[in-house]
Amino acid sequence: MAKVDIDTFGSRRSTVYGQRGVVATSQPLAAQAGITALQGGGNAFDAAVATAAALNVVEPTSTGLGGDVFALYRTAEGEVGAMRSCGGAPEEATIENVRASVEAADADTRSSWYPESRGYAVDEAETAGMPFLGPHAVTVPGTARGWELTVEEFGRKSLSELLDPAIRYATEGFPVSEVVASQWEHAEELFADDHARAAYLFDGRAPSVGERVRLPALGATLETVAEEGADAVYEGEIGERIVEEVRAKGGFLSRSDLAGFEPEFVDPVSTTYGGVEVYELPPNNQGLIALEALNVAEELGAGEHPLDSPERIHYFAEATKLAFHDGHRYITDPEYEDVPPLGSKSWARRRAAEVGETANRDVSFGVPEARAEDADTVLLTVADDEGNVVSYINSRFAGFGSGLVAGDTGIALQNRGASFSLDPEHPNRLEPGKRPFHTLVPAVARLGEDDWAAFGVMGGYMQPQGHVQVVSNVVDYDLPLQAALDRPRWRYREDGALAIEPHVPDDVAAALARKGHDVRVLPPAMFGGAQIARNDGGVLSAATEPRKDGNAVGY
Repeated sequence: MAKVDIDTFGSRRSTVYGQRGVVATSQPLAAQAGITALQGGGNAFDAAVATAAALNVVEPTSTGLGGDVFALYRTAEGEVGAMRSCGGAPEEATIENVRASVEAADADTRSSWYPESRGYAVDEAETAGMPFLGPHAVTVPGTARGWELTVEEFGRKSLSELLDPAIRYATEGFPVSEVVASQWEHAEELFADDHARAAYLFDGRAPSVGERVRLPALGATLETVAEEGADAVYEGEIGERIVEEVRAKGGFLSRSDLAGFEPEFVDPVSTTYGGVEVYELPPNNQGLIALEALNVAEELGAGEHPLDSPERIHYFAEATKLAFHDGHRYITDPEYEDVPPLGSKSWARRRAAEVGETANRDVSFGVPEARAEDADTVLLTVADDEGNVVSYINSRFAGFGSGLVAGDTGIALQNRGASFSLDPEHPNRLEPGKRPFHTLVPAVARLGEDDWAAFGVMGGYMQPQGHVQVVSNVVDYDLPLQAALDRPRWRYREDGALAIEPHVPDDVAAALARKGHDVRVLPPAMFGGAQIARNDGGVLSAATEPRKDGNAVGY
């Protein structure tokens, strides 16, 4: 099949409606797995786990058992809650130990940990902060126990039953979709070990669009989890392979690090925007960035400007700059450091006073060493006719993660630890057991008395600013769900630039430049991947990201 130019492809979609349930995600086969769970008597939580597990197989470029998972939900009983299933740094992972390991590594090893593609130079490795790839970037994965807890607490079906579609895709094969095929090419350079290449490459190459592939090692691992439960990953042979892989490469992960991990339920953080209550994950996640940006933008009246105006983009972008500066300076694991009330209205009023009619060029991110603003992930949203809405997000951080695959398990391990700082004075400094700053932020919004939506926008640092734009599109301009996701986007970049999509009108781009913005045009793939599912008084609807392969499905 001919390769598709995913940066120029255009299409039109409509909002999808259903009577019993809706699922939206970035890969059609995974969305079908979720709908099958609903049709078989499951609820939205069952569908979320079935969809997430299928994504581990059909979109392995962005998610896997070696990563973390989070949920934000509103239950049929009216509870708004959140689940956080992300592990921390190994107990032996101190700043001193990591620095010593970096200093002792040879030049080839350093270059693999600090890739030039992420802006590192090998001769700067000793002072470049946390390694972006390699064993020191691996934190304890949370996915398997997160899935299991979701099902045990809220679902109706067994984990084994919900993993069945994923197992079949892995063992029997599936055709690779367009965006996933493009992302898969990164594996050709990332994976160096024979067992890693055997798990995800075919005769040494990434699969082409439409090619039918099998992932037997991953399929066998999923079968083990289905039979033995999540403990197989944390206390069984799979866990042994994970530890062996990391320690063989010079890392510090131990069996006790895995065995001691447990997911948790946490209280969401929230604010109101235009009378709509928006719920996000608290620290260590970047949900407070979205809330601060919404609060500052509301204080500035950003959503009062015309939809296509440069003024609207200017004020929202300036609000986002401030929120990123604060969030990347202060957000960390709250068990190790207090985090200021970044999501409060009083904080927003003070920050909004710093915004003028021209761009502030002196605002920078607070954690520049992460160099991961373009990381990608998978997000899915589900709503059912009982009143459950679920936003569920599952990721390894940067595509296939750290570059390590755990032996013959097919589990590619995440590089979430790259978000730590090696500056001992920084709130997000590396400490044993500490959870890193986390980009993943599923969200829920209460749009009316009996009107709830689960939503999110994938893509590293695009996530909170994507939330801001989607919320504004729906709340300020009353756009239908699909139209709200289709709108051209902007994003504030780590270097201070303001990126826009190619279909932002030229006169708008020129006006933004006159306001002092360093305007750059980037391809649509750089602007996230949104999903949304809604239950408005029993009317179920969903929409999916036009920049991805996926679809929204209802029944």
